[in-house]
Amino acid sequence: MRFRPVLLLAILATVTSCSGDAGVGQIPAPTSGGEPSTPSSTAKTPTTPGFKIETVAGGLQHGWDIGFLPDGKVLISERPARLTLLSSAQPGATATRVQADLGDVLVRGEGGLMGMAIHPDFASSRQFTTCQTHKQGDRAVDIRLVTWRLSDDGASATKVRDLLTGLPVNPSGRHSGCRPTMAPDGFLLVGTGDTASDPRIPQNRNSLGAKVLRIDLTTGRPAPGNPFPDSPVLTFGHRNIQGVAVRPDSDQVFTAEHGPTKNDEVNLIKPGANYGWDPSRGGANRSGYDESVPMTDQQRFPDAVPAIWQSGETTEAICAATFLHGDQWGTYNGALVITALKGAKVLIMNLDQAGAVASVAIPPEFQDQFGRLRAARTAPDGTLYLTTTNGDDDKLLRVTPQ
Repeated sequence: MRFRPVLLLAILATVTSCSGDAGVGQIPAPTSGGEPSTPSSTAKTPTTPGFKIETVAGGLQHGWDIGFLPDGKVLISERPARLTLLSSAQPGATATRVQADLGDVLVRGEGGLMGMAIHPDFASSRQFTTCQTHKQGDRAVDIRLVTWRLSDDGASATKVRDLLTGLPVNPSGRHSGCRPTMAPDGFLLVGTGDTASDPRIPQNRNSLGAKVLRIDLTTGRPAPGNPFPDSPVLTFGHRNIQGVAVRPDSDQVFTAEHGPTKNDEVNLIKPGANYGWDPSRGGANRSGYDESVPMTDQQRFPDAVPAIWQSGETTEAICAATFLHGDQWGTYNGALVITALKGAKVLIMNLDQAGAVASVAIPPEFQDQFGRLRAARTAPDGTLYLTTTNGDDDKLLRVTPQ
């Protein structure tokens, strides 16, 4: 599939240390959901459902991502360098630790074993790719994408290759990113963090930090049609991308990012575009990481793409992104779901055809009930799955409409 310039919806969120006071521009008050269809004699008006939330399995520790396998099992990546295989996606599933050589993963701060993508040909190849901070001894080396093969019995995983290396890393683990997601054209999209270290990274197109990358899943090489010659970089000027989601039946891509003390953002992104985060202040600030600059600095970068949604003077630390699909979701069918770490809630964003945010709902079933929420993935049957990330008996949650 030829890659076409598309709109990328980015949602930038803060970590716990990046919090602000509530105020003007904050997340809109909860709504009843999307706009219902116009009634007709043959069409039933969609309703706005409530949510049934069930625990599939507990005993996890900072579950970072969710992968659905063809046989109905579920693979979970956990930040403390663990892989767990669940016997099913149903409540009461049993959990088995997958044996894998993860001793070179730097588990520190926000870093560790992070995002994961199941390969489209998993049924034959048994392969999946993770994003992880890498160390040699005690020295932080980089953030890298690693491709693995899960054994036929699911008991172990062996490394196939380092798919892409050289993403910048902060020894503290701060702003590590890192979320890979398969695009419909078969290429891998990866959202990365700026590492909160060298302030020039976001605007440096030769750096893989603070970017959306688009790469070949087999070779790690830049995907054909990328905007910059021989570069995996799709967009730049980001801060700390935590989630990447592709809108069903489209090539629109949406990302979730962390902001500083304010302005988590929803961005409508064009390949090759700058999103205006520059803690170096145009290169003048070479030694310090200045977080007081605007998330989208259009004064310094007039062509920077402005946000279509901001959280304003507060932040929720919004994280993963996925889409609901299926008539069972009523007015939420096609809506973008975002998890919140600090905010401990779920946001549901109804979008118009162009990708602009039409409304935001905050379902009360999630708010402050499960603590910090990180991963969000939609299963092939349309069921929503989330992970908690409180560090103590974290859970995989199954969410269905009711």
